[in-house]
Amino acid sequence: MSKKDAGSADVILAYLNEKNRPYSAQDVFGNLQKEHGFGKTAVVKAMEQLAQDGRIKEKVYGKQKIYFADQSQFADVSDADLKEMDNHISELNSQVQTVSQACRQLDAELKELNSSLTTAEMTSQIKELKSETGDYKERLEKIKSATNHVTPEEREKVYKERSLYVKEWKKRKRLVSDMIGAILEGYPKSKKQFLEEVGVETDEDHKVTIPNI
Repeated sequence: MSKKDAGSADVILAYLNEKNRPYSAQDVFGNLQKEHGFGKTAVVKAMEQLAQDGRIKEKVYGKQKIYFADQSQFADVSDADLKEMDNHISELNSQVQTVSQACRQLDAELKELNSSLTTAEMTSQIKELKSETGDYKERLEKIKSATNHVTPEEREKVYKERSLYVKEWKKRKRLVSDMIGAILEGYPKSKKQFLEEVGVETDEDHKVTIPNI
């Protein structure tokens, strides 16, 4: 084994002993390649050599090989120690959940703050609103002081005329619609083609609708 391969093997051995969990050669390559620049072939070769030398353990599952640290190097752990570790893990998980919840709450508050106006923006907006309020007050005073107000009688007259014109509009539209319907009964083409040929323009063509009375 070259010095370079030996160095790779030492790094991989230290990694497996530190993590003390099973890995495939692909896993180790993916975890160490960025930091150490190992090639996949070199990692596979180093792990197979470590297993042959008895420095790590190898298990074969179908076509896949799994490698893990030699457990004989670690001291035996009592049931009491395992229970203590489980309790510690449980406490840490609880702390993680608490911190995660606090982070989510802070993220929500940050998002809300980012979407809110800054002090400078609010000051500017208040200034603009005050200016608009002043303009509206000035217009209101002019309206109140005007002498050409519409009297209730004049307003009622306008409403009656409007109602009359709307009713006439509806009446004439209905008459035209009935006439066109009667013609179309013996017309060989579509309604759209008929309207185009005779030059009839509809309310829809001008995007207008009959208002409510």
